[in-house]
Amino acid sequence: MIRVYVGLALWYLVLSLITFGVYWWDKRAAIHGRWRVRERSLHLLAALGGWPGGWLARHLLRHKSRKPSFRLVFWLTVLANLTLPAALWWGRWG
Repeated sequence: MIRVYVGLALWYLVLSLITFGVYWWDKRAAIHGRWRVRERSLHLLAALGGWPGGWLARHLLRHKSRKPSFRLVFWLTVLANLTLPAALWWGRWG
């Protein structure tokens, strides 16, 4: 079971780094008036496990931090991601 948690942690780390980079790219594009990343793509990265990187990018880069609809969907992806490790833990010990 420990391998599952280590694998999950690595997955979240890699996806978080990628997600942070995509947020950074989108922020730069917004500043310079260039092509933007779709919000749907940002949410997909968060839902796949990159939400810690997205959360960090939102705070450090001050990107996508004001739009209520984006924030709602973002936090729903966080909630969905937090239920996975909890379900694994509960299934193992419950």
